[in-house]
Amino acid sequence: MLGRVWAGVDIGKGHHHAVVIDPDGVRLLSRRVANEETALLELVAQVSGLAGQVDWAVDMSTGGAALLLALLVAHGQRVVYISGNQVNRVAGAYRGEGKTDARDAAIIADQARMRRDLTPLRLDDELIVELRMLVARRRDLAGDRVRLVNRLHEQLLGISPALEHALELTNRGPLVLLTHVQTPAAIRRLGAERLEDWLRSRKVRGAAELATKAVTAANTQHTTLPGERLAAQLVADMAKGVMSLDEQLKHTDKLIEGRFRGHRSAEVLLSMPGIGILLGAEFLAATGGDMTAFASADHLAGYAGLAPAPRDSGRISGNLHRPRRYHRGLQRALYTSALVSIRCNPQSRTFYDRKRSEGKHHTQAVLALARRRVNVLWALLRDNRSYTPAPPTAAAA
Repeated sequence: MLGRVWAGVDIGKGHHHAVVIDPDGVRLLSRRVANEETALLELVAQVSGLAGQVDWAVDMSTGGAALLLALLVAHGQRVVYISGNQVNRVAGAYRGEGKTDARDAAIIADQARMRRDLTPLRLDDELIVELRMLVARRRDLAGDRVRLVNRLHEQLLGISPALEHALELTNRGPLVLLTHVQTPAAIRRLGAERLEDWLRSRKVRGAAELATKAVTAANTQHTTLPGERLAAQLVADMAKGVMSLDEQLKHTDKLIEGRFRGHRSAEVLLSMPGIGILLGAEFLAATGGDMTAFASADHLAGYAGLAPAPRDSGRISGNLHRPRRYHRGLQRALYTSALVSIRCNPQSRTFYDRKRSEGKHHTQAVLALARRRVNVLWALLRDNRSYTPAPPTAAAA
């Protein structure tokens, strides 16, 4: 039996491909395995029998890899992660031009054998897994809502430009109105008074003002545009769709809040200016909520893409750029929270104004503030201490 081997697994939906190599890079095993518990347990047992220590490497950490990772962790196996982009970039350094699952698995195993900078994978607890699913679900719902509202604007424009201009389609009131009447002629027939009464019966705020706006817009157009009848039906359906998405978003937000408040770091995150429940949930979903995974604030900043990487060549030095590898969701959460903190926190506003006075444009100044806030947030989470505007005095400590 060998002392140590490396197992690379190219993750698939229905099947994975595993390749095991020894310290010299010689291939000891190459096999396709079904993504089923019995087959995966057989693979783990077979690979474990080859050496005293097995280092596993995978190119996915979610989705199809979930069952394999759970089994590996349950059996005390060490697993590291190498992204698919990294595998593709280094593939050109290996012999052969074809792309197969076996070749990718061999590259993954060899990279795990040579590299010391790959991140060990740990299974997140139930709360983080649920938060991650809910945050992703909310992101999808929000994206669907934006697309549907844009399409609704376009469809309504084909009926009446004046009506499209008068109605704010991101608000509930205009959406309720459009489920009932959609064309200028229909709005004129109903009249402002009856339309107001109908809106009030649906508990629409500002019913009188909305009804007046709609009737005023309808009175500016007496021409019927081609396809108006079908367009009206589509507008009504889209308005109902946007309202349905609003309800789903509201329900998802409640689920997120319930799980977020159950996390040990919730109060610390909420104490930080600019971070609310949704941004705090996005932070936990991106980081796993465990600061021991980040050796320093610099490590966390690099993971969020807030620590610039140098790009020097020849006599050109000091040329910095955004790193290629970073967590975009985490960067978005930290950037947005920094942007919000400018309006609600004097210290953030002072720092932002100083960066602007140094010649940085708005985005650069907000990114610089986000980077500065990472230092504070990392220390607070490490010490499990809530944010205070000024550092505690020696007497208070």
